[in-house]
Amino acid sequence: MRKPSERLKDSITKDNLWIYILKMLSEKNYYPYRLRDEIEKRFGFSPGSVTSYIVLKKLEAQGFVKKWKEKSSLGPERNFYKITTKGRRELNNGIKILRNLVKKIK
Repeated sequence: MRKPSERLKDSITKDNLWIYILKMLSEKNYYPYRLRDEIEKRFGFSPGSVTSYIVLKKLEAQGFVKKWKEKSSLGPERNFYKITTKGRRELNNGIKILRNLVKKIK
């Protein structure tokens, strides 16, 4: 049986991947595979490869990120993503929610 703290960690990482994706895209444009690697390096968890694509598609459908194709010197065209103004607002809303929660439970 998993400890409550382990379930909490999953809930605020893998189950809310969108906030990590928007944070990374607020700093730099990425293609999905590289974005997934950078999230693992920076935040210490590895999102599933399919999950990352699903979350990016949902964020794009809601207007939080924008996708475009770009030629790669290493091979075929890649889909790159960048955060939109709407996405920055949503990222800030998420950060505010987390800060308020931490204040309340301290």
